[in-house]
Amino acid sequence: MTNELWDRRVAAGYDAASAEMFSDDVLGPTVDFLAPLAERGRTLELAIGTGRVALALRARGVDVHGIDSSPSMVEQLRAKPGGDTIPVTIGDMATARVAGTFALVYLVYNTITNLLTQDEQVACFCNASAHLDAGGSFVIEVFVPSLRRLPVGERFVPFDVTPGHIGVDEFDVANQRLISHHFFVGDGRGDTFDSPHRYAWPAEYDLMARIAGLTRRERWSNWHRDPFTSESTSHISVWRKP
Repeated sequence: MTNELWDRRVAAGYDAASAEMFSDDVLGPTVDFLAPLAERGRTLELAIGTGRVALALRARGVDVHGIDSSPSMVEQLRAKPGGDTIPVTIGDMATARVAGTFALVYLVYNTITNLLTQDEQVACFCNASAHLDAGGSFVIEVFVPSLRRLPVGERFVPFDVTPGHIGVDEFDVANQRLISHHFFVGDGRGDTFDSPHRYAWPAEYDLMARIAGLTRRERWSNWHRDPFTSESTSHISVWRKP
């Protein structure tokens, strides 16, 4: 997984562009869900980024470590209060190793889809499993592909249209790929950002987990533990290492 996408420019504006993810309504339930799974020992965040979740967990007394491929994103974490106390390994979340094992490994905010091949995603599950204690948990938060909104013969689905931001997903259905196109307008200037993703259905993630020696423990629509249904637009999935 290359860090070229998450360069200094993108890293500097990342928190502002995802400000809603820092709200108490989003971050509070996320930490409430993860913290009990971390009570048995250390915790590892794959793609720790600017530390949104890691710092909130650290404030709860959780011993958090991280892996991230982007030095620029980690610089943003280091600049925050307490950010310099979280150990971070720079490397690919599918292959980088951290010494020791962990009670919890987690990967949030759709980041599993930044790995653009099935092989890379399977490797990520295997890497998570290799870092887990016996009985430990691997948690991901990821969207459900919105293909039901895609008319026959069309490729584009808008996912956010606000005065300051237009977001459009461009689907390549045959290859389970999409590009999220972002257009930002504000303060008299405009900016763009495109991010490629490989999406998968929950059942495919379950198979990846099985390959990695993990067993599904639970699946929810969101961090509030609302039931996962055919109408869910995302899922929080938890797999356990025997």
